[in-house]
Amino acid sequence: MSINRKQFLEMTAALAGSSVMTTTMPWFSIFNNPAPTGMGASDRVRLGVIGVGSRGTGLVQNLQELEKTMNLEIAAVCDNYEPHYERAIELTGGNAEAFYDYRKMIDEVELDGVVIATPLYEHAQMTIDAMQAGLHVYCEKAMARHLEDVKRMYDTHIEEDKILLIGHQRLFNPVYLQSMEKIKRGDLGPLVMMRGWWTRNTDWVFYENTGGRGTELDRRLNWRFYEDLSAGMISELGSHHFQVANWVLGSPPESVMGSGSINFFDDGREVYDNFGLIFRYPDNIHFVYDCITSNKHNGVQVQVMGNDGTLELESNMQYQENPPEPPAMQKLVECIEQNKNEAIPIGGATWVLNSPVRMGGEYITPDYEMNDTLLYLEGFVNFIRKGSAPEKLTKEGYNASVWTLLAEQATKTGERVTAPEEYILS
Repeated sequence: MSINRKQFLEMTAALAGSSVMTTTMPWFSIFNNPAPTGMGASDRVRLGVIGVGSRGTGLVQNLQELEKTMNLEIAAVCDNYEPHYERAIELTGGNAEAFYDYRKMIDEVELDGVVIATPLYEHAQMTIDAMQAGLHVYCEKAMARHLEDVKRMYDTHIEEDKILLIGHQRLFNPVYLQSMEKIKRGDLGPLVMMRGWWTRNTDWVFYENTGGRGTELDRRLNWRFYEDLSAGMISELGSHHFQVANWVLGSPPESVMGSGSINFFDDGREVYDNFGLIFRYPDNIHFVYDCITSNKHNGVQVQVMGNDGTLELESNMQYQENPPEPPAMQKLVECIEQNKNEAIPIGGATWVLNSPVRMGGEYITPDYEMNDTLLYLEGFVNFIRKGSAPEKLTKEGYNASVWTLLAEQATKTGERVTAPEEYILS
């Protein structure tokens, strides 16, 4: 079974007016109360896209889906890397004005907003320039390479009164929507811990064509490997799940400890190929997170663990702490499948003590095909029409970005790191 759009709207409508919607995800109300959409040229939302690499291409394709229904126009595209510049023209059929320089684009084309999908170290100035030019901004995560730039972006959003959304698309994911309802309703009992990981076994063959580490082309294409350009996997992967932990636990962390190193890909990169972190939250709850790129056994996951149950958000599964006993024959089949040789005390009292949960579980929400990036961009266009977006949405991106950089500090220093006062939002 899949959730279609009608069912998704029924889901959000059922939550409308609830405290869950009001306090934890007020942005979802936009789907049940969208801005009026005229179909004339004067009603059209005109967007520019800055950065048309792999992620930018995906965003253009999502916006093109919305062009069919939302009186939206991709009016301009920009990329200063020739292959991506040509790709942008091809993607838009030459209908969008193409630029190498984003400043020229926002000066010359009448736009309502921009979508920024450039490397991390370029986000801050582009975002600030766009908002000071009167444009709303959707910027990919994380916000910036340095704390002071993250704060400058946020402050400019306040000063210019422009929408600033950061691309943590799980904020618009139907599984997370249902999960937040379950968590706030108390289905898991008191929350006791969160765990998360992102594991890959990455094939870097593509990067052999860049002339070697440190060359201009390698720094341009593999910017995630260079410390002055990126925090590596901490910012490019971890920031997604740091945002989720903040959202679920209703607060930024109080502190973070961590360790990181290069233990496999000793190929000239300057950022860690593995790291582990422990965030401490109010009420003595910890979020334990690790990431590695040389073993994919555990995949990607975020677990929310309560005294009465566990949610696995990335796989859309929920487990009761004390589920009904499975039929004896199912136990027998499981043991055979797992090549267990021990006796099978069917009916015994201690059969599953301290064993990992491998059976049972239910979907958090039925299998779905809703595209969370598409929903987020749809929200962005609607917020532009309304002239504002829920401030909590911007704060989610801000806090995730700040704690991404603090986590990086913790891995480098080996010390427990807290947020400097000037970066804590009221």
